[in-house]
Amino acid sequence: MHRLTVEIIPDQEQGGYTARVPDIPAYGEGDTEDAAIADLRDALMAYVEAFGVADALSRVNQPSSLRKVDLTFDEPVRA
Repeated sequence: MHRLTVEIIPDQEQGGYTARVPDIPAYGEGDTEDAAIADLRDALMAYVEAFGVADALSRVNQPSSLRKVDLTFDEPVRA
């Protein structure tokens, strides 16, 4: 068993969730977080079948730190 960090992204407009493991091109979607994770598990299994577990694990990089920062984006001036 491998413990992976999973990012859960809520869809603010349509509802539901997307689940992903950063650095692995596989995603899961669902109406709930658990459903998105289950769908992600299926996507990861398909990725491993196609490319191998060594490839998948070699892509995983644990972040050295996570931070929330406040940013302000000014609208560009249009001519």
